[in-house]
Amino acid sequence: MKKGPLTIKDIAKDLNISPSTVSRALKDNPDISPETRRIVQDYAKKHKYKPNALALSLRTQHNNIIGVIVPELANHFFSGVLSGMETVAEEKDYHVIVCQSLEDYKKEARNVQTLIKARVCGILISQSKTTTKYDHFQELIDNDIPVIFFDRICTGIDSDKVVVDDYNGTLTAVDYMIKTGCKRIAFFSAPSHLEISKNRKNGYLDALRKYQIPVDEQLIRTADTKQLGYERAMEILQEPNHPDAFMAMNDYTASGILLACKKLGFKVPEEISICGFSNSNISQDTDPMLTTMDQHPIEVGMEAMKLILEKIENPENTSRKNKIIKTSLIVRQTTRNLSDG
Repeated sequence: MKKGPLTIKDIAKDLNISPSTVSRALKDNPDISPETRRIVQDYAKKHKYKPNALALSLRTQHNNIIGVIVPELANHFFSGVLSGMETVAEEKDYHVIVCQSLEDYKKEARNVQTLIKARVCGILISQSKTTTKYDHFQELIDNDIPVIFFDRICTGIDSDKVVVDDYNGTLTAVDYMIKTGCKRIAFFSAPSHLEISKNRKNGYLDALRKYQIPVDEQLIRTADTKQLGYERAMEILQEPNHPDAFMAMNDYTASGILLACKKLGFKVPEEISICGFSNSNISQDTDPMLTTMDQHPIEVGMEAMKLILEKIENPENTSRKNKIIKTSLIVRQTTRNLSDG
């Protein structure tokens, strides 16, 4: 016989469903089937379940702290995003706590628990690339903590989002390289389950279709780090029908591709064109300097912070907002000039 008051976890265990399902059923959330809601509510009534008063107070009370979870603080894009966030937060007298997941799902889940315990009034998240389960995000929703996803969004959670226009950014970059004479363009992507990977791949594919260039699946590889960019480029550049251009997932990958080109004696951009994505510091440190897409990270951060503060200060407004930040092509020295095409 259980001692002490009945909890949501007790109900979940007895009914063989998840605690988040119980929580949402008790709130009459329409995402839960009417039958499940009825079963949970009848069980709670029969066993005289009472919400934990302390837990309720912790959910309804908040301070002026916003939590932020990023994959990597050292990444140029995310450091720019944080700068934008802090600018807006300071103007509104809010403070920011930053956690990094280091691209690890378990660490990201621990970050969420840390921020819940810190009683933050809202959380801004860019998803880890190893995250494929979303229970920790759903726990935030169930605890009425406002959540905004930015850049790497979670499509499995209904929330406001701020994204970079990855599709049109890649489309523009590949279109430019085709206009300069490139015909066999390789695409190096991040893991395929990420929404940004899907959007950028679609931009790449549509640019090829626009010019009726056949899609060669052998030119599409997963490589989103400098080391992987180097290794995959070394492989593909030694094949008989090698590419004459690369569209990279980010500037770090592009720098790895550039190293491989130099190692194998290819001239950039005369023989091989390369375009990165981010306009990070490394894009101007390479020789030659990288052509890249500017994601305007400060603007991403400012828009994300504005959205979360709007949700915090107007909780009755339940409408969803998605902000799309346009990209800009920065032409440098790793692509040919249009006049050369």
